[in-house]
Amino acid sequence: MTAPEVSTDTRAATRKMISSGPLVWKVGDQLVDLAAKDDKAEAREITFDDPEGRQVYHHSTAHIMAEAVQDLFPGTKVTIGPPIENGFYYDFDRDEPFTPDDLERIETRMREIRAEDRPFVREPVSKEEARKLFQEKDEPYKLELLDGITDETVSIYRQGEWLDLCRGPHVPSTGFIEAFKLLSVAGAYWRGDERNKMLQRIYGTSFPTQEALDDHLALLEEARRRDHRVLGKELGLFMIHEQAGSGLVYWLPHGAVLRKVIERFWEDEHQRRGYELVVIPHLVHSRLFRTSGHYDFYKENMFTLEVDGEEYVAKPMNCPGHILIYQNERRSYRDLPIRYAEMGTVYRNERSGVLHGMLRVRGFTQDDAHIFCTPEQLPWEILGVLDMTVFMLATFGFERFEIELSVRDPAHPEKYAGSDDEWKAAEASLVQALDERSLPYRRCEGEAVFYGPKIDVKIVDALGRGWQASTIQFDFNLPRRFDLKYVGADGDFHTPYMVHRALLGSLERFVGTLIEHTAGAFPLWLSPVQVKVLPITERNHDHARRVAASLKESGLRVEVDDRNEKLGYKIRQGRLERTPYLLVIGDREQESQQVAVRDRTEGDLGAMSLDAFLDRVRPEMAPRTPA
Repeated sequence: MTAPEVSTDTRAATRKMISSGPLVWKVGDQLVDLAAKDDKAEAREITFDDPEGRQVYHHSTAHIMAEAVQDLFPGTKVTIGPPIENGFYYDFDRDEPFTPDDLERIETRMREIRAEDRPFVREPVSKEEARKLFQEKDEPYKLELLDGITDETVSIYRQGEWLDLCRGPHVPSTGFIEAFKLLSVAGAYWRGDERNKMLQRIYGTSFPTQEALDDHLALLEEARRRDHRVLGKELGLFMIHEQAGSGLVYWLPHGAVLRKVIERFWEDEHQRRGYELVVIPHLVHSRLFRTSGHYDFYKENMFTLEVDGEEYVAKPMNCPGHILIYQNERRSYRDLPIRYAEMGTVYRNERSGVLHGMLRVRGFTQDDAHIFCTPEQLPWEILGVLDMTVFMLATFGFERFEIELSVRDPAHPEKYAGSDDEWKAAEASLVQALDERSLPYRRCEGEAVFYGPKIDVKIVDALGRGWQASTIQFDFNLPRRFDLKYVGADGDFHTPYMVHRALLGSLERFVGTLIEHTAGAFPLWLSPVQVKVLPITERNHDHARRVAASLKESGLRVEVDDRNEKLGYKIRQGRLERTPYLLVIGDREQESQQVAVRDRTEGDLGAMSLDAFLDRVRPEMAPRTPA
């Protein structure tokens, strides 16, 4: 099929309209097509700059891709094609696998469909009419989707002769989709169920201008360069071995050093701020989680086993164990607040399809803590947690945050544990802490968990991506389920407030994020190997080892590369390993009792004495927060 010619002036005008003009309307909470707005209705223009506008844009591109696939590969069945963050995908049922050449052919056909500038037309039809349409087209997945719709009327969207079952809305026409790229193909089970057929999922992205698309593709390429799975292997940090099972991280020697440095810093800061360190078992009788309520709602995510005829679980969370420690003694208001902290390993039965390196695993360690306090102590405790959160994350080099305050739905307070007064006090404490520290946040009504309001902190990495890290959560539920008490100043028993908080979140996910944020070039205090000594010849080996020993006595982590390799090769290897400092020792340095210093970022610093080198690096050896 030959695409109709479109003048340069027309395309330029269309590009300008798309990049700045409306894609759909928003009437109340509802998005509608541009052509569907009632003139009397109050509406707001939604453009590509709006998150909802981007979703509509990407979803419309997915429809164009699906049409192109079915044009080029007759007999292919379509399933679903939703927008996702920064793009879209569509799942297809096709016997032959899609190849890179196929993706190029699909892109070419998509450009032809775009050039035809066909309108996206919404047609409300009865379920029965829709069923006939998709029976005629032999689309079994669409028929299955229809079975799950309870409304008697559904909508389809046409772009010329091609149609899809879809709620919409969409951009006005295929010509609105200016720049796009198909990125990859992956396997995906129908409806995410491993018992269903494996489909082929084509991922893509689209933007109103080629420049914006090029910028995004450059960002994706940089993200691939920083991929923690690749760098983790190259730098000898961690592995996940098929023989041992999916989603279980093995920390390699350099990774174990990195982890221990983080843990020591974490422990020191917690003890300095009045936390008590505790350790609880990994294996727990299931009755503990029946009492907490997790068993009824979370069992499918638990690993269970039988011991002496009774059911045990590999603990999926630490809070019930910390509660048992609180209950171990009678508590007075004078004892509060009590702050228990633990690097606690937990296990969750995640589906294999969602596992992803260190970012989504089945066994992970949380930097967990639970605070038991009186209502009067609550505001100060929240402020302390928030200060500690910002301090900890900034020390690791994260300076930008996205903060969400999740509160209950004011229209349905009956869905939440705790009284109105408790919720108001808890929410006020969170707001007070955020306002006092002038931290911008987004208020999310109805997003609180049933047992209390919370603050979630996403860290923004060097590429501008947000990663869930810290969380501060109130809990009105567990203190009552476990009948927690303390004796108040009035001599009566009272129920303490309980705060769950994690600052780094999962240690595995945090380290994976840190690898990608730094591209593996950790600051000196975190680097598994801080200094590598490079003797030039064999006669420099003994002196190089003496230099290394002296540096180790000063607290540095040092390795000697005394392999029989050329110096240039050793330097390149040191750079690839992101070693902060390389010290070259030849005959001249050995004779003058100096070292030739190469800094990872500044390059060749020249020769200096060992004392001068230590004076340079000492300020970098301790954790530092940016000024």
